Order: sequence, then structure tokens, then C-alpha cells
Amino acid sequence: MTGVIHERSTLVLGTRGSKLAVHQSEWVQARIRELAPHLTVTLRRIQTSGDKILDVPLAKIGGKGLFVKEIEEALLSGDIDFAVHSMKDVPTQLPAGLDLLCVPVREDPRDALVSRDGRRFKDLPSGARIGTSSLRRQAQLLQARPDVSISVLRGNLDTRLKKLREGHFDAIVLAAAGLRRLGWERDITEYLAPEISLPAIGQGALGIEGRTDDAFLREVLSGLEHAATRTMVIAERALLHRLQGGCQVPIAAHATVNGSEIVLDGLVASVDGKEVIRDRVHGTTADPHAAGIQLAERLIGRGAERILHAIYGTAS
Repeated sequence: MTGVIHERSTLVLGTRGSKLAVHQSEWVQARIRELAPHLTVTLRRIQTSGDKILDVPLAKIGGKGLFVKEIEEALLSGDIDFAVHSMKDVPTQLPAGLDLLCVPVREDPRDALVSRDGRRFKDLPSGARIGTSSLRRQAQLLQARPDVSISVLRGNLDTRLKKLREGHFDAIVLAAAGLRRLGWERDITEYLAPEISLPAIGQGALGIEGRTDDAFLREVLSGLEHAATRTMVIAERALLHRLQGGCQVPIAAHATVNGSEIVLDGLVASVDGKEVIRDRVHGTTADPHAAGIQLAERLIGRGAERILHAIYGTAS
């Protein structure tokens, strides 16, 4: 790799300004330093639309693409060379000219419950107020416990935890990966089983986005690539793309890889959690995209399209 490294001596890594986003970018920065000691990587903070609008649910302001739009514009203009995203924030369709150059090893993909008094989900009192920013979590929590109350909670991880401690909620649900990456595992009351809360597409995985034709950077990042994680992410994102899903619909999927087999669980739910359509497929790691499409078609066959139409209208 040394010969390739000398082609460029400096790279600019774009990142959102949140504590978690910066931490994830610094982790990648440190790994590149190990892989290519003679390469300098500088961080450039970019504020996204999703970071600016914190008092409205994502579903009402355009969805998760708001966390990457400005960063992708900076990539296309050449202001930055690459960016580190949480894969669950990345739309299934990337702009022309951009690609996921690297998918590192996945963190714990599960949802985590953090409660104010240490009670587990099943032990929360009737009427307990649970904070979450996700319709996917809302639907599944209400299906499991229709007696609890779900309230919108947005903001960075530290902001959400602060609101819990201040008494605005009895419990909140967050991605375990973010808490673990920041070293805040001690705050986790309970890891929610996938049977209670199936994770978001790509949850726990990072995606390093860059320009498609940047062969140098792709080579630099090859040492960080984790084949099994990319395989899982491809299957999950294929399902989401086939269902034309976004923040407006509670869609979840989680893949696991065992040797050459991939197992994919997925669901589509009504926002109120009264209807949940869930299924599983077994596929091959040679074609994870096919597994995602197959599961999407099975969910559609069992009535998912009716839920999608009810939320999106006939346009879907």
C-alpha cells in the first residue's frame, strides 16, 4: 500500500458535529493512521438540515436523507474527500458519482431501553411515557405494550439522556451502538430483543461514502472493509428499497450471516402498532440483494402493501 499512499498525502473527512458523529469519524481517522501512517486525515464539521431542525419528527421534514444531504454536496463539489455515516441514516439511493467505499465491522445492532428508575420494558407501569424519534420503534413498542405512551424525542444522544434524567420521560429507546461507541453502556437498562423491537435497516453499521472514481481512497479503506457487515447491509437495504420505505413507514430488518448463509428478518407495521406483518427468509451470501427482495415480496404478499398505501397514498 505504501506506493499508493504517496499519491496523496492529505484527505479531508466530513462529519456532522454531534458527539457521536465526531467520535465515529475520529475512529475511522485513527484506523487510517494505523493502515497508512504517512497519510494525514483532517476532520471538517458540516451542519446538516437534520441537525438544525430538532422540534419536528423526521417523517414530517423529509426523512433521514436530511442527515447526509449537505455532506454529499460537499463530496460532489470536492470540498471533502469522504464521510462517515451511520448506515441507518443513509438513503438507499445514493447520488450519481458517490459510492459506499467501505463498510467496517458492525456494532451491536439492537435497540436499547434506558429507564429513569432502572425498570425493564415489561416492568414499566401502565401509562409510562417512552421517548423515541422512530416510528419503527413506536409501532413495535405499542404492539408489545399498548398501555404505554409514546412521545417524540429528537436531538443528539446526550440531549436525549439529559431529557430523561430531567424527568420528561420514564424511559427512552436508543440505538445500542451509539451508546456503546461512546462508552455509555452503563446507561443501558435493557437490550431489547429483536422479537420486541427489530432494528432499523443498517443499524449499528457505519458506511464510508466517497466519490465513485476515487480508487486511491478505496484502496486505503480496503483494510477496514468487513465483508459480512456489507453483506448484511446490502440485504437489509434491498428490502427497504423494494418497499420504497422511509421514515414515514415503520419498516425494520435485521440480517445475520453464518458461513455462506444469510438469514433476514423483516417487518412492516402500522404506525399505531395494531398491525405488524413479519417474516423471515434464508438466502446466500453470494446474493444478499436477492434475499432482501425476496423478503420484501413476501411481506407485500402478506399485506404490507396495504399498510404502505394507507400511509403513502396510491403513489407508492
